[in-house]
Amino acid sequence: MIVAAYNQEKFIGRCLRSLLHQTIPHETYEIIVVNDGSTDRTPYALELFHDAIRPITNETNLGLPASINRGIMAARSEYIVRVDSDDYVNHNFLNFLHFYLDQNRYADAVACDYFLVNDAEEILERANCMDHPIACGIMFRKQQLLDIGMYDESFRCHEDQDLRIRFEKKYSISRLELPLYRYRRHETNITNDAEAMEHHRQNLVRKHSTDSAL
Repeated sequence: MIVAAYNQEKFIGRCLRSLLHQTIPHETYEIIVVNDGSTDRTPYALELFHDAIRPITNETNLGLPASINRGIMAARSEYIVRVDSDDYVNHNFLNFLHFYLDQNRYADAVACDYFLVNDAEEILERANCMDHPIACGIMFRKQQLLDIGMYDESFRCHEDQDLRIRFEKKYSISRLELPLYRYRRHETNITNDAEAMEHHRQNLVRKHSTDSAL
């Protein structure tokens, strides 16, 4: 699992606790946390988990795509799944996604449904991961991420859409119809920055010459 964190002292502990309390033995998976030049108390929060995570530190803020790419390159597993530092997951999250790919060798990646939650962790709605895709809760085969060139580091927003467009040109993403991911909606979500989102959406359109996936 890869978690990229920038100034997430408020939420990172909840995220990591959910990743540590999975229904498969902890020694069978790794949690790579990339501290992307945080200026708050995120480093202190990560130190509390120092014996359970593999930390990577960016001395300066490199951005989300570059941080995730560092995590992918460092990962020892054949499977990669990204979890955002302000989100958390069900205790069966890894078990079910891993089992799906293990048992379906034809499957290139698998995404799970998710619950949209608020700061109080109250469920706002359940979402179909194919109808309303998000960046996280998708387990990929690492080799195929490497094959498509991983994340485009020029995208500070919509990096997930760019990756998905490129991935699905060659591979496919299956759906696991279980809400195993918890996507937190709050005021500091990067998706709330309308100007940045639109700027990178235009870049996405120019790169792929289509609005079909946006």
